[in-house]
Amino acid sequence: MSHLNDSELPFSLLQFYSTAAYPCSYLPGERAMSEVATPTHLITTEVYGELVRRGFRRSGVFTYRPNCEGCRACIPVRLPVERFAPNRSQRRCLKAHASLHARELPLMYFDEHYRLYLRYQAARHLGGGMDQDNHEQYSRFLLQSRVDSRLIEFSENGELRMVSIIDVLNDGLSSVYTFYDPDVKGVSLGSYNILWQIAQCTANNWPYLYLGYWIRDSRKMAYKANFRPIEGLIDDAWREFDASDENAGNR
Repeated sequence: MSHLNDSELPFSLLQFYSTAAYPCSYLPGERAMSEVATPTHLITTEVYGELVRRGFRRSGVFTYRPNCEGCRACIPVRLPVERFAPNRSQRRCLKAHASLHARELPLMYFDEHYRLYLRYQAARHLGGGMDQDNHEQYSRFLLQSRVDSRLIEFSENGELRMVSIIDVLNDGLSSVYTFYDPDVKGVSLGSYNILWQIAQCTANNWPYLYLGYWIRDSRKMAYKANFRPIEGLIDDAWREFDASDENAGNR
């Protein structure tokens, strides 16, 4: 008879259910459904890492993955950091933001961060709903976690430029959410943040940076295809794929 070890036991006790259909956040006119892992108190950092490797993501204490009828447009993606080499544009991005200072802060509410979040949402996602989030909704989304989460603040000459929430897994980092000063012109702060996370993985000998979902027909997700090589969870297996291929991510 086989026995479950301590790390397998909590995972075996998880239950999964599908939500009702709701408007898709990424593809206009489409309906989405999610598969949700419960109960939340059993989703420890170790269990969550296994869920991420199976294509799940986290929003607050809500752990989910897309489970849409007749649609497989959302592809979980990750970067094998050892094989990553920045291209010309990314090297320019690193140089442009070399004066940014990163520091880790407690995973708690800071009014300055919330104000930046609202500015970012209004500039980049106006009308998406999140631009109207009150501070309680903001906190539930980004500051509630049962796993090993970190809040990283980026400043330049004493001015807040960017905030990033990341989860630490046993095989890398999972990028949860990043928001930044929408008035900073030029090379993308968002791209710099991914490059910074890649550097953290390299420094800690973590093999992967998990970037959530890539959707071929979503402009919001297009930037992820600029980081290569990229691996997608396709047919329950992680494999390298070419995001520029017109057949990649067909629904």
